[in-house]
Amino acid sequence: MAGQPMYVIVIGGGKVGYYLTKHLLERSYEVTLIEKDARRAEQLTSQLGEVVMVGDGDEMSFLATTGMERADVVVAVTGDDEDNLIACQLAKRKFKVPKTVARVNNPANVRIFKTLGVDRSLSATEVLLDLIERELSADPAPQGRAR
Repeated sequence: MAGQPMYVIVIGGGKVGYYLTKHLLERSYEVTLIEKDARRAEQLTSQLGEVVMVGDGDEMSFLATTGMERADVVVAVTGDDEDNLIACQLAKRKFKVPKTVARVNNPANVRIFKTLGVDRSLSATEVLLDLIERELSADPAPQGRAR
């Protein structure tokens, strides 16, 4: 990362958004965390500092106030797949953000997100299932029991 630090916008201030923002800040990224709920945003501000904005991450007029047009990456990690999809589509199509990443809560939506232009869609369910299957197939013990 020579020169300018990478600018990442994180949409959704739940546990995933909080820890992601915290780690990005520790690694010297420039970060804006967007949280819809004002009370939650206040808590986040007390923990993370002035990087938190209160607003709706799938609302065009609000996103225009976030500096999104200069973001390198937008990561949508709300608990709502539709909100994550809309946020990523707006980032990509309206603000020309080079990379979008979405948390997908329902694994059935991963393919849809890809088809609709989201660069990376991550389903915790699929990631964990893949890890479990890899572990079990590498495990020489019968049915993955006693080692």
